Amino acid sequence: MDRRELLAGAGLATIAATLPAGAGGRTPAAAKPDLFFGTGGHGHTFPGASMPWGMVQLSPDTNVAGWDACSGYHQSDGSIMGFSHTHLSGTGIGDMLDVLVVPTRGLLKLVPGTPEKPEDGYRQRYSNEQAEPGSYRVLLESGVAAELTVTERTGLHRYHFPKGPGHILIDFAHCKQEKAEEPIRIDNASLDLDEYGTLTGSRQVFRWAAGRHIHFAMQLSRRPNRVQFFGDDDKPASEGSKGVKGHRLKVALFFDDAGAAPIEIKTGISGVDVAGARAALAEAPGWDFEGKRAAAARAWARVLDRVRVTGGTAEQRTIMASALYHASLAPTLFTDRDGRYVGLDQKIRTLPAGERAYSAYSLWDTYRALHPLLTLIQPEQTALLVRDLLRQTQDSPYGPPVWPLQGFETGCMIGWHSVSVLAEAQAKGIKADYAAAWPNIRKRAFDRDYKDSDSSLGRGDYYDLGYVAADKTWESVSRTQEYAYDDWAMAVIADAAGAHDDAATLRKRSLNYRNVIDRSIGFARPRFADGSWWTPYDPIQIGHMPKPWWRDYTEANGWQATFLNQHDVYGLIDLFGGDAGFEKKLDAFFNGPSTLPANAPPDIAGLVGQYAHGNEPDQHAAYLYAYAGAPAKTQAMVRRLLTEMYKDDPDGVIGNDDCGQMSAWFILSALGFYPVDPTSAVYVFGSPLFDTMEVALGGDRTLRIRAPGNAAEHPYIQSVRWNGRPWTRNWIAHADLAQGGELVFDMGPRPSRFGTARKDRPPSYGRTAT
Repeated sequence: MDRRELLAGAGLATIAATLPAGAGGRTPAAAKPDLFFGTGGHGHTFPGASMPWGMVQLSPDTNVAGWDACSGYHQSDGSIMGFSHTHLSGTGIGDMLDVLVVPTRGLLKLVPGTPEKPEDGYRQRYSNEQAEPGSYRVLLESGVAAELTVTERTGLHRYHFPKGPGHILIDFAHCKQEKAEEPIRIDNASLDLDEYGTLTGSRQVFRWAAGRHIHFAMQLSRRPNRVQFFGDDDKPASEGSKGVKGHRLKVALFFDDAGAAPIEIKTGISGVDVAGARAALAEAPGWDFEGKRAAAARAWARVLDRVRVTGGTAEQRTIMASALYHASLAPTLFTDRDGRYVGLDQKIRTLPAGERAYSAYSLWDTYRALHPLLTLIQPEQTALLVRDLLRQTQDSPYGPPVWPLQGFETGCMIGWHSVSVLAEAQAKGIKADYAAAWPNIRKRAFDRDYKDSDSSLGRGDYYDLGYVAADKTWESVSRTQEYAYDDWAMAVIADAAGAHDDAATLRKRSLNYRNVIDRSIGFARPRFADGSWWTPYDPIQIGHMPKPWWRDYTEANGWQATFLNQHDVYGLIDLFGGDAGFEKKLDAFFNGPSTLPANAPPDIAGLVGQYAHGNEPDQHAAYLYAYAGAPAKTQAMVRRLLTEMYKDDPDGVIGNDDCGQMSAWFILSALGFYPVDPTSAVYVFGSPLFDTMEVALGGDRTLRIRAPGNAAEHPYIQSVRWNGRPWTRNWIAHADLAQGGELVFDMGPRPSRFGTARKDRPPSYGRTAT
């Protein structure tokens, strides 16, 4: 029996029981999510237990080394190392995997072994693996049956051992590393056992968020008969020792009859200190594993109930629910129960009651669809995230966040796209003090001496030349275009702060993207400081330099970079001579050969022609046809991507899920619309996948979407009605949808003239096609 068969059975009974039943004509509850969706291939998701946007992600680890171990779990590894408490979902770089718990029997082994030879260490093969939102279970080859569930800040384990002796190893040296033979630096590690049996620990890890701190407090339902600590190099501590300090530490808990009764463990975590971790245990008083599992299931039911669909195939409905699940894991909570958190300046700060700090913002990815999705269906959560990003902008020595993780700015990717999230929220009516963050945003916008991370290199040339010079800064073409988009977003915030002159300057400067589009050949192209273009030019190449790591584009090539622009689509169309030339260029983009150079990064995946759905830069590109008067081509391509790029399988995500971005693209596109430019607060119509859809918008507002005539061979919109009235535009404003109502797409097998008139095309750069 494979995992999908398990998921279809009793393993998800708890979540199914907590979902409201369809009643009174309401669309039936969403399908059950498949938590193994994306755990194979390069999806980099994990199947373990988490709360929506929670601090703890308690999940099995199958490997820690290599790219496909970014989440700690890969469906193909075949053995489980143990269960750790923190994970990243869908990222292309790994970190976390803190506090590994290994329940087993037999001889104590202190090293994990390898996936190829698990018997050489404490790894265990496994069977009967089941996962549902908020809980996980598996049978290990030692005979131990493991169950996991969570509260927001606490991981709960329940282990059923066979009769006889057994032990639980806590491997506090376990963490994500690039290669198995290259251990990551760990400093200031300690393990301590107090007189009441509470085990506590702290360490500082130098991986992606280099220098982050993690603290834990662990209690067991049964006292072990013997405890043995191990220091660096697995050297045993002295007999009777109650703790150990060093770098790579472990502790083994021995039970003479581990099977006499289930052994339960609860582990609180904190990024601040051990006191915060101890306080987290208050979320799970006593030993009520079933009660906490039911509470986690109810929390997920409320989230998954926000979107209900009928129609499509059973597999598509499962993908929809799985996507909604993965879109609700990150950003992750980073506030202790008392409101303390570590700011991006590494100072410990305290929030007032009701406010929260978050970590794991994959902003280069998620500003495009994940955050717009949350703004629509989770406005209360969005308000918390926006206020947090505004605070982080004020705390950070770099200003607006880029990829903040556990109190550190990783500077990963390019641009500073938190400004897009903030601008989008402001444009859509999310109330917050945007002006408070404007001073640091303004520094990032205008102060060439402001501290740079890798994400903001080349700003001096961008200011002086109007583009980032390819002979001076890597990924220059993508940087120019994404800095321009951030200019556009910062203008929205400047206006909100009353800095209208700055806003006007930024809007004008946001047209800098045009300076790396060579009109003579119709491609985005590397440009040198002297104004010359790279020759000879090949649009499939990713860099002009002989160095294999030098790229002119960020996870893209010349073809893909040509369509990066999101905010000035009509200006981009003009660069190609008008609608016909632009449409022809898009046709070539989607229909040309899928050739890539040998040094292309694996992120460029899911190719349709040169379009790469498995990576973010062009995920809006299918919707650009609508601006050129060819919305039927948008509809056909969106439907194709929905049906070809996702499947209900561990290898069901093309590319990394990227903290829910790939999932959010599916959800929004399946609903029938997408935010090409999130800050414009409008959505462009595509091709709805389901017959009926019901979206809870917060409060008592509901958006109902119907698609009569929909079928696999009917991807084309014939006409649209909004609240019973004919609607001729091929776009709709967020302000309309957010009020709730009924949106009806009449679907058919052939293209129609719907939305082709210039007056009905989406606005861009504050203007329409007329």
